[in-house]
Amino acid sequence: MYKIDYQKPCRIHFVGIGGISMSGFAEYLHNLGFKVSGSDSQKSKITEHLRSIGVEVFYGQRRANITPDIEVVIYTAAIKDDNEEFMAVNDMAIPSLNRAQLIGQLMNNYNDAIAVSGTHGKTTVTSMISKIFIDGNLDPTISVGAILDAIGGNMRMGKSNHFITEACEYMNSFLEFNPNKAVILNIDEDHMDFFKDLDDIRNSFYLFAKRIPKDGQLYINGEIPNYKEITKDLDCEVLTYGIIDPAYRTSDLSYDIAADNITSGNMTGHSFDLYYKGKYIDRINLNVNGIHNISNSLPAIGIGLEEGVPIDTIKESMINFKGADRRFQYKGSIGGVKIVDDYAHHPTEITATLSSSRSYTDKTLWCVFQPHTYSRTKRHLKEFAKALSLADKIVLADIYASREKDPGDVSSLDLLRELEALGKEVHYFPSFDEIENFLLENCINGDLLITMGAGDIVKVGESLLGI
Repeated sequence: MYKIDYQKPCRIHFVGIGGISMSGFAEYLHNLGFKVSGSDSQKSKITEHLRSIGVEVFYGQRRANITPDIEVVIYTAAIKDDNEEFMAVNDMAIPSLNRAQLIGQLMNNYNDAIAVSGTHGKTTVTSMISKIFIDGNLDPTISVGAILDAIGGNMRMGKSNHFITEACEYMNSFLEFNPNKAVILNIDEDHMDFFKDLDDIRNSFYLFAKRIPKDGQLYINGEIPNYKEITKDLDCEVLTYGIIDPAYRTSDLSYDIAADNITSGNMTGHSFDLYYKGKYIDRINLNVNGIHNISNSLPAIGIGLEEGVPIDTIKESMINFKGADRRFQYKGSIGGVKIVDDYAHHPTEITATLSSSRSYTDKTLWCVFQPHTYSRTKRHLKEFAKALSLADKIVLADIYASREKDPGDVSSLDLLRELEALGKEVHYFPSFDEIENFLLENCINGDLLITMGAGDIVKVGESLLGI
C-alpha cells in the first residue's frame, strides 16, 4: 500500500472531493503544503470554498482530470470501477488510496486517535467529544461528518497528539483505522447492499474493536444486545455506558458511565445525574433534544474525564452544545410554522427524532421524508412506515439514489401504500416545487415541519424560508 509522507508534500488528487469528509481531508492536506486537486459531479458550497483557498476543482469526472504529475489519488467507497478517472488512474499506474486508508495512515501520526463508530449518532458524538476537547484546551485535530459551529467547518487542524474522527462501517471502511480509543454506539441492520445480515455487521464491529491496542479503551453501549460477543476477548480496557433511570429503561443493569434521574424540558434539552465507575459525579444539562442524546453524551463525557478535562468544563461544553449541522437543526419559522431539518435516514433514527419532537408542538407534526437509497428502502419498507407513522402527516419525496441505480422494483409509492395501510394521512409529490406548494397551502400557525433524510431534502425547508 502507498504510504503518504507527511513531511514531503506531493501532488494529490481526490475523486469525489465535494463530499463532507473528503473535502475536509483535502483542505487538511492543502494546509500542510500538498498540491491538491479534485473532482465532483456538481458545484456546491463546499467545492466553491475549496476553490477559494487554492484547491483546483473539476466539475465532472473525466479522464483528462488525471495527469502524470499526480503522485497519489484518494477515492471514496462510492466510486465504481467504471468511473472515468478511476480507470485512468489504473491505466497510468498511479498509486491510490481509499478514504479509509488515508484516515488510517493519518491516525498513525497521533498518539491519541479516537474513532466513533455505530450505525447511528456518529456525527453527534464526534461533535460532542470535539467540543469537550476544544473547551478543555486539548487542541485536537478533528474530522466530523457535518459542519460544526465550534470549528467553523468539518475539519480542524490541531497541534496536539489528539485526533478525533468518525468511523463508518460501510464497506468495512473502519477496519482500515488505527484508533487508541473507540466508541461503539449501536449496531443495527443497515447497508445491506454490502453486508449479508446483522451477524455479518456485528462481526465487522468486533473486528473493529480488535484493532484497539492493549493500552487503549473501548466505550460501548451496554444496551446493545449481547454486547459481550463484541468485547469477549479484547486486549483493551472496556467501559460500558447506558441509561439506568427506570422511567426510561426496564433493565437493572449497571454501567461504567450511567445516566439516572432524567428530567426533560418542554421544548428542548434534558438533565440527568452522571455516574462514573460507580460514583456520582454531577448533574449534567444538555441543550439537545431526545433521550437518545443523553445516551450519546455518555461516552463523550467519559472520554473527556479520562483525558483529565475538569467536570465543570465538560458541563459547560454540554450545555453549550447545540448539535451538529442537519441533526434536528432549527432552520427558521414562516407563518408561525417552525421548520427543522434532520439527517435521519434509518427507521431507528426516524423513531428517535419523531418521538422526541412531539413536545415541540401541540398542533400538527409534519414529516417531509426523502428515502435514502433503493436497497435500504426496499429492505426496511415496513419499518420505515412504522417509524414515520409517529408523525401526524407525512409528505414523501422520491428516493434519493446516492450511489445506487434505480432497480425498478421499489419507489416512494410503495412506502405511501404502507403508510395508508396504517391509517396515516400521507402525500407523495415527484418534485420539490410541488412539495413546497402543498406545504404552503396546508401548514398552519403552530405546526412543526421536519424535513428528513440524508439526501437533499433540506432544500425544501430552506426554499420555504428563502435561505
